[in-house]
Amino acid sequence: MTKEKNHKIVMIIASKQFRDEELFIPKNYFEHHNLDVTVASSSLAPSTGMLKRTISPDILVKNIQEKDVDIIVLVGGTGATEYWDDAILHQKLHYMHNSKKIIAAICIAPVSLAKAGLLKDIHATVYPSESSQLTQHGAILTNKDVVVDKNIITANGPEAAEEFAKTIIDHLSLEENNA
Repeated sequence: MTKEKNHKIVMIIASKQFRDEELFIPKNYFEHHNLDVTVASSSLAPSTGMLKRTISPDILVKNIQEKDVDIIVLVGGTGATEYWDDAILHQKLHYMHNSKKIIAAICIAPVSLAKAGLLKDIHATVYPSESSQLTQHGAILTNKDVVVDKNIITANGPEAAEEFAKTIIDHLSLEENNA
C-alpha cells in the first residue's frame, strides 16, 4: 500500500442483524492498513449484529458521496435483505462500477449486486442459500470462498471474512501498481 493516498472505504451494514464478523474482521484489517473506514446504514441508530455486537453507523446510505469513495463493501447477515431492492444503493453501486472503483459484497449481500444488474456474466460467489438469486440474474456462480472478477469482489460467508478483507487490500494494491 502506498501511504500518500488515504483510501476511503464505506462499509454498508443492515440496520439490524448484520453479520458481526463480516463487519468487524474486515474493518479492523482495513484500519490496520491505514484506510479510512466509514460505516453506513439505513439508520443512524445503533445497529446490533447477529452475534449481538453493536455499532453506531457514521452516515446514512443515501448520504454516501460515491465520488469520494474508493471502495464500497456490502456486509452480509440476514438483515442485508433490506438492500436487495434498494434503488438508491443500486444507483451508487452503478456509479462505482462505471467509475471502475472496487465493489465488494459478502455472505448474502452479493444478491444486492445481482439485483442491481452488476453480476451479469461476472464470476461471483454467495452464501449457498442464495445461489439461485445470483444465477437468476446472470452471474457465473463460482464455488470458492472469495472471487474477484474485474472490480467486483464477492465472498460466501463469515468464515471467509479475513480472506475477503485481504483480497480487497490486495486488489487495491494491484490497481495502484497498474495506475
